[in-house]
Amino acid sequence: MSKEYVSKTNGGYRLTGTRVSLDSVVYAWLNGLSPESIVDDFPVLTLEQVHGALAFYLAHQDEIDEYLRLGEAEYEVLRQKHIEQLRTTKPQLYEKLMAHKQRGAEPAMTSKSDFRLMRT
Repeated sequence: MSKEYVSKTNGGYRLTGTRVSLDSVVYAWLNGLSPESIVDDFPVLTLEQVHGALAFYLAHQDEIDEYLRLGEAEYEVLRQKHIEQLRTTKPQLYEKLMAHKQRGAEPAMTSKSDFRLMRT
């Protein structure tokens, strides 16, 4: 009896029966988190689901890696568009962010979740 741990819905991959994206689990694992740590970060998941998702990833690695690359490229386009919008609509904030970046520190808003916060 086979169990389906990953479902493709609306063009994205989710762990079946949850709202957790396969991206989240794969990126966490690629960044060195153990399956147990991933469960700690996503308490809605079981250890079996995480292992099943990782097995799915490994079985479809070329396809999922391409999916992740496309997602990263799409995110970068949106990030650049938003930075340009920020430059024109909130020039003082834009200047502060650029000054911070030039000092050698990472910009305060570089992650996908930070991008969502910037939109508000």
